[in-house]
Amino acid sequence: MLRIDHLAVVAGRLEDGVRTVEDLLGVAMAGGGKHPLMGTHNRLLGLGDLYLEVISVDPEAPHPGRPRWFDMDRFTGPPRLANWVAGCDDLAAEVAQAPDGIGVPVALARGDYRWQMAVPDDGRLPFDGAFPALIQWEGSAHPAPALPDHGLRLARLEIGHPKATALRAALTGRLDDPRVAIVDAATATLRATIDTPAGPRTLC
Repeated sequence: MLRIDHLAVVAGRLEDGVRTVEDLLGVAMAGGGKHPLMGTHNRLLGLGDLYLEVISVDPEAPHPGRPRWFDMDRFTGPPRLANWVAGCDDLAAEVAQAPDGIGVPVALARGDYRWQMAVPDDGRLPFDGAFPALIQWEGSAHPAPALPDHGLRLARLEIGHPKATALRAALTGRLDDPRVAIVDAATATLRATIDTPAGPRTLC
């Protein structure tokens, strides 16, 4: 079974993405670091059982020699919620059931964290990025419990796509989370409603 692991806000510059999230949600981001294999860096924010990351190309890192994850090499425009990541306990089995283009498991590390993630060869996830990236953490270490708890919680993740029926079918029986809604839309879109001490906020 899959579960929501984290949400990814992609930004052209990390500081711009961090400012966007902090202004919207009213709290400071923390943690994060660099991903040498992908040439990216990030900052994090706890959402209880999951977390939010702002991720961007690391200008100090050399090009990784392969397409970066989350289709970041083609990213343009202001920071936005561009992808979501689903955790699992058997990545190989989940990859085998996933739509074509999900990628192959890649071993990654940042600080004390170790994980495997399915990374597409071209960096582009199925359903124009509306299908989740798949991740399996190694051991018990996970970023979410280590982050400050500001009382923020994900209330709803709305995933829009022109082929919503097919996307829904691809996740049926694999993800059971009442917070996730897959709806018809003209283009692939993600909208997260986050409950904060100051009321709900929408990140898209």
